[in-house]
Amino acid sequence: MPALLERIVTADEAASLISDGMVVGMSGFTRAGDAKAVPLAMARRAKDHPFQVSLVTGASLGKDVDRVLTEAHVLARRMPFQSDPTLRAAINRGDVMFIDQHLSETVEHLRSGQLGPMDIAVIEAAAITEDGGIVPTTSVGNSASFAILAKKLIVEINLGQPAELEGLHDIYIPTRRPAREPIPVVATDSRVGLPYVQIDPDKIVAIVITQQADSPAVLEAPEADTAAIARHLTDFLEREVGMGRLDLSLNPLQAGIGNIANGVLAGLRDGPFHHLRMYSEVLQDSTFDLLDSGKLLFASGSSITLSADYARRVFGNLAAYKDRLVLRPQEISNHPEVIRRLGIIAINTALEVDIYGNVNSTHVNGTQMMNGIGGSGDFARNAYLSVFVTKSLAKDGAISSVVPMVSHVDHTEHDVDIIVTEQGLADLRELAPRERAAQIIANCVHPSYRVQLQDYLDRATARGGHTPHLLEEAFSWHLRRQATGTMLDEKPSRD
Repeated sequence: MPALLERIVTADEAASLISDGMVVGMSGFTRAGDAKAVPLAMARRAKDHPFQVSLVTGASLGKDVDRVLTEAHVLARRMPFQSDPTLRAAINRGDVMFIDQHLSETVEHLRSGQLGPMDIAVIEAAAITEDGGIVPTTSVGNSASFAILAKKLIVEINLGQPAELEGLHDIYIPTRRPAREPIPVVATDSRVGLPYVQIDPDKIVAIVITQQADSPAVLEAPEADTAAIARHLTDFLEREVGMGRLDLSLNPLQAGIGNIANGVLAGLRDGPFHHLRMYSEVLQDSTFDLLDSGKLLFASGSSITLSADYARRVFGNLAAYKDRLVLRPQEISNHPEVIRRLGIIAINTALEVDIYGNVNSTHVNGTQMMNGIGGSGDFARNAYLSVFVTKSLAKDGAISSVVPMVSHVDHTEHDVDIIVTEQGLADLRELAPRERAAQIIANCVHPSYRVQLQDYLDRATARGGHTPHLLEEAFSWHLRRQATGTMLDEKPSRD
């Protein structure tokens, strides 16, 4: 559109449109498809002209964006997810108010007026079509609804993103409640929307031209513990096939972001499974390994987040993958209705679990925020199988990832079916609390803590209760770690 050419400005000029007290939406989901120039210009401006905003994104932004905004004191409030160490420290000091939210809910709150109104959104795009449609880049996240619902829109057109991204997206926006129509996604490869975000072009107040790749994911090669977790899970899924509950194509898979989840998915490549499908949030390195192996037929997500090596390989040859991929808004990729309909096998990572299957995904010692709950709750509550994986030890054995009672609960025992560590797998389905505890201690706890945890359970059970606990000792492991540096008790048995 010729009129849009007149709106091309510098990042600094675009940033000047954002003022103190605004609610600002930004594209970006786990480092992918995030705005790259305007947020840094906002930080530069704040050094001479201080201002603060409430920043809403899809998930975490690219490397250093949250750090720079935090150091410039631009962030008053931040939601719904982050992963930056500098911002994390500011959140835990109370300098930035962080709203930790299920990733499927943010746009629902915006659409219904519980959040906002959103003053302005900054969205990365690969292109703007003739009639003003915005073509996202490597993520959709919340970008589509931000663009539709914000009063004004700044578009960063990133010429460094591959042109083949056009046509990869499926932008479907749910109708408004309470008369909402069913979401018509009935298979991982369903395409039910448009390949671009339909907006009124008059809302675009500035266009900034950029040419910068997404920040690469930092992933470690799978090591012995991760490989063991993958083997335990693969063996379990094989048993499920043997019992007739699944076939070798399984149900659609979801996996959280990070080394363990990435390694567990990679482990499926060597299993007996085939004709796999994925319905997830983030498509990471292991997704493309499975596609290349022929084991995975199709992958649906909300972003593509890759390590540097995989980014060169995939984005340099995106046409070879394009007919086997789709990127959706995160309220669709994470929607409870669709997750339950498709019967997802959800694999997410825990910080710690307790003997009854409650999971802490977010807080160290119950108070210090790490990153946020992300989409794990959307999937755990609604999946056909809700699996949580973690190594049994942390900090060189000073911390047991299985404790008497988690210090913060993100996923209750009612939403957790399977727990896997490198020690083994506990199948908690249809078990009462005492039975769950026996399975977790026998199969998931590291030997150095097993006697200590069994002693706690024995003494709690002797006291009685449907879910036995010693309230005066429930957090004693965390307190011991704070006092002595380790959760280990030299004398676990007590009279």
